[in-house]
Amino acid sequence: MSLLVALDFSSVTDDQLEIVGRLAAPNREIFLLHVAEPDPSFVGYEAGPDEVRLQVADEFHREHEMIQSLAGRLRDSGHRVTALLVQGPTIETILNEAERVGAEVIVVGSHGRGKLFDLVVGSVSAGVIRKSPVPVLVVPTR
Repeated sequence: MSLLVALDFSSVTDDQLEIVGRLAAPNREIFLLHVAEPDPSFVGYEAGPDEVRLQVADEFHREHEMIQSLAGRLRDSGHRVTALLVQGPTIETILNEAERVGAEVIVVGSHGRGKLFDLVVGSVSAGVIRKSPVPVLVVPTR
């Protein structure tokens, strides 16, 4: 069973990795995915001055280092891991990547902010659950 683990580098990330590390058999592929914010020009805004472009590039580089580090932690415990850093709209990108890598399960974290927050702002985990053709494992914050 291949797993796609959608990470947002929040407090639930360590819990997700712990659970995936326990659940995944050594011969199963684990795909760690972080969805980076879309390029400003992609969403209809010019990137702006060089400082803005440099700031976006620095953030992307930092996120790349973080996901590689997390992948290394699972590799050190004997798992086959591929780290993915993809820009785009979060829910759609998670679902597209899950299909692309043939994931049999998607693992997402939940921040448990409450129904009002989810109603007004939305919830990535709820969106993935609603639209996913494969099972979704939601890891709550402790």
